[in-house]
Amino acid sequence: MNTVQYAEEIINELQRSVSRLPVQEAEELAERVLRAKRIFLAGAGRSGLMGRAFAMRLMHAGKEAYVVGETVTPGIADGDLLILGSGSGETQSLIAMANKAKALGAGVAALTINPESTIGRLANDTVKLPGAPKDQAAGSGSTIQPMASLFEQTLLLFYDAVILRLMDKTGQTTTQMFGKHANLE
Repeated sequence: MNTVQYAEEIINELQRSVSRLPVQEAEELAERVLRAKRIFLAGAGRSGLMGRAFAMRLMHAGKEAYVVGETVTPGIADGDLLILGSGSGETQSLIAMANKAKALGAGVAALTINPESTIGRLANDTVKLPGAPKDQAAGSGSTIQPMASLFEQTLLLFYDAVILRLMDKTGQTTTQMFGKHANLE
């Protein structure tokens, strides 16, 4: 295959992946995000980058959103929501975050391939995303892509879909959100 054919196959994989997203779990997460006082995002590696992108869009949508580990991130508290993106659901640093958030009264949401994982069991809300883990040993779909790429791409698409749902529920427009975009450049 050439580069364009690979891109086309990635799109085909994403279409199959998105068609398997759980509607009820997705709607519950969107509601939970709307109700949260503040939202905290975390994930390791590329999953963490997808969380950073989601935090930015949440800010544009008028939500108070933070990326765990940044110097300006406040402490999490009761009424807040920690969203963890983890394909395996077994990333030790994220497990520690989930335990700490729960101990402080915050809600925890897990976006994972494996809802039966440690993070999935700790979470108040779990959204099962299709994809393959880094080691490709298990997962709900085959992929030509390396490691957890399909999960990470599906995670970003899912986060963007949640933003669109929030916009729909709050009556926000792209123009309104653009008003919150960085303007110091």
